[in-house]
This record gives sequence, structure tokens and C-alpha cells, in this order.
Amino acid sequence: MSGKNRGRIKGKLKVFMLAALYMGIILAAVNVLIYTFDRKAGFLVTGFLVIYFAVMTFLYFNARSIVIGELVSFATQYGQIQKMLLKQLDLPSALLDDTGRILWTNDAFDMVIRDEKGFRKSITSIFPSVTADRLPMGENATDSEVSMDLEYGEQSFSLQMKRIDLSEMARNSDIIDDRGYEGGLIAVYLFDSTALKLALREIDDQSLTAGLIYLDNYDEALESVEEVRRSLLIALIDRKVNKYIASAGGIAKKIEKDKYFVVMPKRSCLELEQMRFDLLDDVKTVNIGNEMAVTLSIGMGLDGLTYAQNYEFARSAIDLALGRGGDQAVVRTFDSTVYYGGKSQQMEKNTRVKARVKAHALEEIIAGKDNVLVMGHRQGDADSFGSAVGIYRIARALEHRAQIVVNEVTSSVRPLLELFQGNPDYEENMIIDSSKAVDCVGPETVLVVVDVNKPSITECPELLKLCKYIVVFDHHRQGTEIIENATLSYVEPYASSACEMVSELLQYIEGNVRIHAEEADSMYAGIMIDTNNFSSKTGVRTFEAAAFLRRNGADVTRVKKLFREDALEYKARADAVSQAEIYRGCYAITVCDPDEDVESPTIIGAQAANELLNIRGIKASFVCTPYQGRVYVSARSIDEVNVQVIMEKLGGGGHINEAGSQLDNVSVTEAVGIIRETLDSVIEDSGVA
Repeated sequence: MSGKNRGRIKGKLKVFMLAALYMGIILAAVNVLIYTFDRKAGFLVTGFLVIYFAVMTFLYFNARSIVIGELVSFATQYGQIQKMLLKQLDLPSALLDDTGRILWTNDAFDMVIRDEKGFRKSITSIFPSVTADRLPMGENATDSEVSMDLEYGEQSFSLQMKRIDLSEMARNSDIIDDRGYEGGLIAVYLFDSTALKLALREIDDQSLTAGLIYLDNYDEALESVEEVRRSLLIALIDRKVNKYIASAGGIAKKIEKDKYFVVMPKRSCLELEQMRFDLLDDVKTVNIGNEMAVTLSIGMGLDGLTYAQNYEFARSAIDLALGRGGDQAVVRTFDSTVYYGGKSQQMEKNTRVKARVKAHALEEIIAGKDNVLVMGHRQGDADSFGSAVGIYRIARALEHRAQIVVNEVTSSVRPLLELFQGNPDYEENMIIDSSKAVDCVGPETVLVVVDVNKPSITECPELLKLCKYIVVFDHHRQGTEIIENATLSYVEPYASSACEMVSELLQYIEGNVRIHAEEADSMYAGIMIDTNNFSSKTGVRTFEAAAFLRRNGADVTRVKKLFREDALEYKARADAVSQAEIYRGCYAITVCDPDEDVESPTIIGAQAANELLNIRGIKASFVCTPYQGRVYVSARSIDEVNVQVIMEKLGGGGHINEAGSQLDNVSVTEAVGIIRETLDSVIEDSGVA
């Protein structure tokens, strides 16, 4: 660059510097006009112009270097001020290269990562969630700006990254070759959202939750105490409930003699969850001479969009708690259901009022309908088939066409099924499979589901979607997955079997239903099998149902002959029992893998689980049976362990002392390992089993 061009002023600043010269030229033109009017005045103006041009010329050529120097000094100071402002800016900022490596940070950013030497490190090493694939650079980047939330230490931040394209800068640079240049930088900004999140969390903690508390055995407990002391028992229970809820900052309002409505902050509900709702055990200590301990069920609803939705969650939760046998708490949110308690046996109710009400409701549902379909669970057993036969007899007594859906005939069902096949007293199409059942469905078809309340394991889940009228009769405790929109649901966990429940219904159907001997045998067999020959889950009403069936033609000897085993089945069960592993000193775990000639391995597995309970010191037994690509787990206990909760962790369910699950895509060895791990977690989480 030549010396003549050095320090040349250009642009708007040059125009500003030459403005005085341009004004002098205009004044000279005006001076010419003045001469035409007054020569003396013209000479005076001319003298002034000479002095003006002389001064301006001197200033322009001699002061230019001073002006340029001041401009350079200002620009330098301005750049330093900008750099200082960016460095001292309260907003944490940083510059990254296109690989995520930190090139520059300001003081605020350094304060955030004060425990890290962040310069020249990858951003991922400081914030692990900011991975390379989330940077706004590269071929896979779709946005020039990326935002995310992250936690660092005890602070919460909203991180924003913005891509800075340097290709234009490269084209105007004398240093960087712009041919094919695609480089860039990433500007990073951290916005502290700790206070906002704390405020939101506080608002969430203070949001109200709804709850319902029901006394499970209110009437029975009052009957077990002297009449003069009943008011004292009620007062003590009220005091326990109100004091417990008040200590959590909530309000409990009694809405019926045995029901309470509860409102409390969400934070308090979470604290009660951590204490596993110890009110469940505390209320059992109320004893003023009552022979029966009082138990209650709790249903809590939270995290709903509205308070009304929380109340609906609470209603659903209390229904689950009662359906699972009571004496437990259920916390329901939009996407989860958590259970607490449920360790005690459900007390049998002496009154049959509910059975009578359900029988009349069933009559009303069937009346005026076209036909009735009855189905149980997959790989049905004697209880499933026997209760289906009972419903079949009710429908036929009401002069409606009825059919039982059975797909796979197991070894336990075949002896009963043969009682009806070829029998002239029954239609040829009394027993049908799923494909025929679907064809039978019409707008006025009633579907009755027995011995199961989990839709995924019913004999034909498709029927639940096709039938408008659905009735459910079951004795298993309900889980999260239930049959939705049932017209009538009668789920009683205290009942020994579905056959017991149907036997009671038969006694309240108008017209005195006459039961055939084959039907009585089937239902008696269902009760006998589910109670293990009346040795478990047997109450007064169980024997009353058995007596009713005996009066209607059930023959104990005939039923016993139906269920005699062949040698292969007996040997398979004996092998499973002999190879059992005693885990943690009180849990029996074994594998039942019989020969291919054995017709129903899962039945053998269930029988082996019952046999293992006869070993002294065994609290629960678990038998894994591989069958048709799955591993079927049969779980049994006597009184100390709730196997239903354990099986629910494996995706199954059942009764407190009798449950099961089905494991897909695992080997038998893996299944045994899963059971061990589940038992370990249950033991660590005291109060679950």
C-alpha cells in the first residue's frame, strides 16, 4: 500500500469532513450574485472567502492525521469495551467449535463450572446430556438453534445453542481461504431456571390431592363387640383417621358411616407414601373387646389436570383396593398405579345380600337379549369351566340360548367336558371355539366372563370389544389391567372360587333353577380344585355352596374319579418337587418340564406348587413350566407371603395365596433368575409381600 493511500478517509466520515468545503463553494457562487448588486459588499465577502478557504484547507490537510488517530483510538477502546462487556456479562456464555470443544467462556460461565477447568474441553465432559448428536452443526443438524434443560450441581439451567455460520466472514477475509469453507462456531447461553423450577415444584407440592377411605369390615367388626361399646369403637376409629390425616396437613370428612373423603397437599400424600400408609396397621390396633380387627382401604388420586380428575383417580383407586381384597392403599395418577399393604387375608362376609343383588341384576341384563356367551381364562381349569357351566344353566333357565367358549381343552377340563359331549340333554354346539363365538356375536349378545378379570388372558379378548353387554364374575384380586365398561362386575377376593360365587347366584335366580348332576359335579370339582380339597381359602360360605351342590346331585366319589392322574403326570409332579431349590431358607423354586406326552404341563406345575407348601418352613413356592414358547410361573403360599404382589411385578396376578404369570422370550433358567431377583427386591422393600 502506497504512502498516498495510507490513512485515507472514506465513506460517510469523508463526506462529513468535506461538508465545510462544499458549503464554501456554494458561498462563492452566492458572492458572484452579490457583485451584481453591491461591489463593495462583494469585495468584503470575497475577502472572507479567501480567509475561510485558507483556514479550511489548512485544517483538512494538517488535522486529518489527528482525526484518524482519534478514530483509531476510539475503535480500539470500543472493541475493548465490547470484549469487557461480553467477558463480564451476567449471562453465562461460551463459544464452541463445530465439534463441541470450548474455545472461549465469559466470567459468568466460569462461575457456573467453577469446579471444572472447562477451557479447551468438550462441552459433553461438563454437561453429559449435551452430546455430539444434539449440537446444531453437521449433516444431521436440522435446526440452527437447540434448547434443552439440564441439571448441574444443585442448579437447573435452560441451555440454548445457536449456530454461527462463518462462511461469509471467510469470503471477506484476507487470511482464510474461502474455497469450500463450511466452518462455524456454536454460541452457548445458560439461563438459570433454578428459582423457577423451585417455584413450580412448590406449587406442585401444594396442589391438592383427593382421597377416599373406606372401612372394609365395618358391620362385621361392630357385630363382634358388645352393643354398648359400639359407639366407642366408632369414635376411636374416627379419631385415628382424623388425627392421621390432620398430622399430614389434610382434612378428612366423614361422608357415610364407613366412608371418609380426604383432601391434602400433594407433598403430604408423598410423605404418607414414604411411610407406606402406616394407618393401615395403626387402625388394626383399635381393640375394645372386638373379636375382629378393623381394616380399611385407602384410594388417593393426584397429578390430574383438574381437582375433579383427581377425585376420579381416587374413586378408581379405592375400587382397585376393594377389588384386591381391602386392607391396602392404592395411589393412582394419570399414568401409574402403586399399591401399598394388602398383606392380610380378606375376611369372609357372612351376609349374602350382595350375591342376591348381583343375581337379580344378572337376570335383568339377560332378559330381552338374544343369546349369552360365557368364557373363562386361557388354558382353563376346573373352576373356570365349572363356573361357565353354572352361568350356562342360569341362561338356559331364563330360556335364552347360551354357549361356552373353550379353545384349548386341558387335562383338568377334559374329564368335565366329556360329561357334556354326546349327552342328549345338551346341544351339540354348547361348547364352541373363539372363531365360532365371534360369528355368534350380535347387537343383543351378553358376554359373561368368569374366573378372570384381566382382559389379556381371557379365552377370546376380541369378544370384549364386540359385545355391548359384559358381565364379570371373579374371585381373583384386581390389578391395574381390568375389563373396562362392564355392565355388571362382581369381583369378591374372599370367595374360594368362581364356582362358589356362581353357586350362590343360582340360589337367588327366580324360578328355582334345577341343576343337572353333570353341572353340579363340574361346579363341585371347581371348588374342590381351587381349595385344594377344601384345605385352603375355605370359609363358611364355601361349605354352604358345596352343600347346595351336593343337594343338587354332585357326587364326591364321582368327582374324585374324574381327576385321577395318569402315571406320567404323577411322575412329572414328583420330579418337580424333588428338584426344588430352597431359596433364602423359606422359598421353594423349581422347574416342571414333563415329557411331551403330558397333556397339560401348566396344570402339573400348579399342582407341584401346592405340594411344595407341605414342606415344613416353606413360606411360598414358585414353579416354572416351559410350554408353547413361554414360561408359566405358578406361585403359592399359605399365609405369610402375598404371592399376588410378587407375580404382579412379573406382569401377572391372581389371589393373595395363589397367583401366576407368563414370561415371554426367556429361558427357564432366566425365569428362575428373575424370580430370585424379584424376591430379593420384595424382601428389601419391607411390607410389599
